[in-house]
Amino acid sequence: MRWDDFRRSDNVEDDRDGGGGFGGGGLPMGGGGLGIGAIVVLSLVGWAFGIDPSILIGGAEMVNNTRTQIERPYQPNQQPTGRTTTTKPNDKLGDFVSAVLGNTEDVWIKVFKEGGQNYSAPRLRLFAGQVASGCGGASAASGPFYCPNDRRIYIDTSFFRDIENRFRGCSGKACEFAQAYVLAHEVGHHVQNQLGILAKSRQAQQAAGSKAAANRIQVQVELQADCFAGIWANQSNQRWKSVEPGDVEAALQTAAAIGDDTLQRRAGRSVVPDSFTHGSAAQRQRWFNAGFKSGKVAACNTFAPNVQL
Repeated sequence: MRWDDFRRSDNVEDDRDGGGGFGGGGLPMGGGGLGIGAIVVLSLVGWAFGIDPSILIGGAEMVNNTRTQIERPYQPNQQPTGRTTTTKPNDKLGDFVSAVLGNTEDVWIKVFKEGGQNYSAPRLRLFAGQVASGCGGASAASGPFYCPNDRRIYIDTSFFRDIENRFRGCSGKACEFAQAYVLAHEVGHHVQNQLGILAKSRQAQQAAGSKAAANRIQVQVELQADCFAGIWANQSNQRWKSVEPGDVEAALQTAAAIGDDTLQRRAGRSVVPDSFTHGSAAQRQRWFNAGFKSGKVAACNTFAPNVQL
């Protein structure tokens, strides 16, 4: 992945000096499951250390099985919690995150302008160990997540470092693109928030007649964020030629590895589609590809009647 020419975002807050030890606050989740960042990171780190990722994911879910994350609509009167004094990152990982975030800003500013709208970029807070967000407390084990209440993306970069240093299947530029895909997915949730999709999805979940129906809505939300990540990759490649051979394949492999069916099989459980909260491996790959091939928001309507997820 070529990212040296990306504009660095001014919306990155480095709070890594303010983090405490692991534990403490709960883990933000969406619709009863972990966010994509948590699943990607826990899965890859689990494999890197020879640990069944389903144990890590299951343990994290048990810690905080009552939290919600992306379904919460933005509440403009709620003040963000945690430290307010932050600095700009000055290390390689911080530079990478700033570059990817800046690139997503440039892409979505253009996409929104073409649709006659203005894009308001999210802020991104780097933290170490634990952090307080507008959606509650979070530890490093949660991985990257988006909080719509304060319109921030939160990430502990130590997980990226663990993936790069220890996971043999992810190295060099391909690993960077997989990491960028995770961030672009979280930015995708911010796009959904700004368009009012998250608030409508939350209302639909509350009105759903069953857990299975609510889960299906959550899957639609997550798959659309995957599709939006594909739009970012498409638009970025058109303007900056950022995608290198093997990058898309790495993203698709990552999407497959974190499909709900893949994780259930790895845990030795039967595949239960009604329990999915993020989508199957095939669904995640297909919707990322839909965004990447088209580069159009219209191709990402996972909520359309009778749409084949």
